[in-house]
Amino acid sequence: MVPPAPLAATVIDPRRVPVIGHDAHLPKVEAEWLQPSALRRRFSQPPQWEPELRSEPRFTDRAHAEAAVLMTVILHPEPTLLLTQRTAHLSTHSGQIALPGGRVDAGDSSAIAAALREAHEEVGLPLSEVEVLGCLPVYLTGTMYSVTPVVGMVRPGLRLHPNPDEVADVFEVPLAFLLNPAHHRWHEWEHEGIKRRWLSMPYQDGATERYIWGATAGMLRNLYAFLSA
Repeated sequence: MVPPAPLAATVIDPRRVPVIGHDAHLPKVEAEWLQPSALRRRFSQPPQWEPELRSEPRFTDRAHAEAAVLMTVILHPEPTLLLTQRTAHLSTHSGQIALPGGRVDAGDSSAIAAALREAHEEVGLPLSEVEVLGCLPVYLTGTMYSVTPVVGMVRPGLRLHPNPDEVADVFEVPLAFLLNPAHHRWHEWEHEGIKRRWLSMPYQDGATERYIWGATAGMLRNLYAFLSA
């Protein structure tokens, strides 16, 4: 699984870093643009656009590793996005919110193949049920993962089987919420002379706060930029 955040959990609790701004002045992605036909059109005829966030300040000296994640749009009347929460016992990024995904293996024919395989291994998502729309530009995490976000659609009601070694929970967040910049909060923090800036998109899921931040939030911001271009 790709580490979803730009800072090691042992260094800082992102919830305690002050919010320095919101983006409520930017337009949201309208509901009709999130319907299947509109999403297919946008990916088949992409506009001229630039991703807002391409990379994070690195905090490791290792070479970068190729990875891929699956942005799974679930086609309810009001579409949602599938997200996971990492298990608490993992040695890094435990308990954090992520997109299903991981390293591109030697046996993977492409980043798309890797994202589909990882989603199947992590949450039991059937590969045959995913309609792949396309990919967003590569996002380089602070832990030196070069991540290709793959966007796909699935029908609602699929029975998932999360891998308990990696996934503590699988849940959905309304896509309209994630693609509304009024819910995008900017944070800034300086450590050892390096200033880091990132987004969070906390979502209140009943009594549970789903704290989406870091690389996951950054890639979602790029999806916003792509769909609103």
